Amino acid sequence: MALSIVDSCVNCWACYDVCPSDAIYQGSPHFEINAKKCTECEGDYAHPQCATICPIEEAILDAAGVPMNPPGSLTGIPPELMAEAMAEYRAR
Repeated sequence: MALSIVDSCVNCWACYDVCPSDAIYQGSPHFEINAKKCTECEGDYAHPQCATICPIEEAILDAAGVPMNPPGSLTGIPPELMAEAMAEYRAR
């Protein structure tokens, strides 16, 4: 049981201070999570704190590799509508 941080991490430091188990550390080139320390905040919080504060969609994955913040979860814009809007924007 452990979360992971992927390459889309922008090193904003938001997750670092909220981790109750001090499992997050500065890796190269982005933050990483020590799997031996990560408890996914069980026993401390209802939801993993790193994922609740992360401003980047799909940057933090659960143990199964599923994004904790899937596309559209932070913007409220469904991925299909975002793709249409981006296509229209690029066409200009």
